[in-house]
Amino acid sequence: MIQPLSYIHSDAKVADNVIVEPFSTIYKNVEIGEGTWIGSNVTIMSGARIGKNCKIFPGSVISGVPQDLKFDGEDSLAVIGDNTTIRECVTINRGTASRGITKIGKNCLIMAYSHIAHDCSVGDFCIFSNNSTLAGHIEVGNHVILAGLAAIHQFCTIGDFAFVSGGSLVRKDVPPFVKAAREPLSYMGVNSIGLRRKGFESEKIQEIQTIYRILFQQKNNISQAVRIIEAEMNATPERDKILQFVNNSKRGIMKGYL
Repeated sequence: MIQPLSYIHSDAKVADNVIVEPFSTIYKNVEIGEGTWIGSNVTIMSGARIGKNCKIFPGSVISGVPQDLKFDGEDSLAVIGDNTTIRECVTINRGTASRGITKIGKNCLIMAYSHIAHDCSVGDFCIFSNNSTLAGHIEVGNHVILAGLAAIHQFCTIGDFAFVSGGSLVRKDVPPFVKAAREPLSYMGVNSIGLRRKGFESEKIQEIQTIYRILFQQKNNISQAVRIIEAEMNATPERDKILQFVNNSKRGIMKGYL
């Protein structure tokens, strides 16, 4: 159902059962999947690819031109996965020549006034609370929660199942399965409540806690901690995910306990 007071470019591909409320604008080179609801006063610009059963609330701007002085008008995309909700006044910029795409996964909730800049990649089942801000080229894993007013520096990476507390300034990479808080951002323990909610057994949570105790609480440097973990901990998917994250970190990981 498309309201007569909305504008949809003739080249846009909008599924038959999409609802577009009054005063919304959909540019050319846009695709919107079945069952999606577009609230009033939404602007969906060229390069948007929106999945099925999404909800986009009033005031949001999807696939806006990147706020990057190097951007030269090249074709790029902003992709939003199925069943994702975008609340009021969220801004999501499309990619640049660097990656060509900004991507939000499936089943995410992006709350009001959040900003996701060019070339970011966000996994599935993520929750970004109000005013969460991602600069460009950020990688966010699956099942990540950002509390309100969290600000993430460009090129940072946040691992799967991480929780970042409200008002945090994230300048370093945040490994998987942890809670991050304080200033400067520091390890505050394993995200045990979140992991239990996602079905992790107590033994698995204890294994993850042991790994981070070696990494953050025993006064080892990163190289020493990695060697100890490899030598003393049995290989498991969680152990290997943590080690791979630490070894691949380009900005360095956040601090341990202060």
